[in-house]
Amino acid sequence: MRELLRTTDPTAIAFATALLDGEGIDCFPMDVHMSVLEGSIGVLPRRLMVRDGDFRQAAEVLRDNGILPED
Repeated sequence: MRELLRTTDPTAIAFATALLDGEGIDCFPMDVHMSVLEGSIGVLPRRLMVRDGDFRQAAEVLRDNGILPED
């Protein structure tokens, strides 16, 4: 697994997950329950992981939709 996205914006994770699902790319959000430890203030980033073999295609999908910056 490789980290594709790290953000404190939960909507970005949800949008990225929906885009990747639409392309048939499996992804796994991590750290989604960290809000219990932080008091639900949103300071700890959440991560979105993909398989190593899907990383390039997944990054391209997110770049095309403005979630990841251009290289």
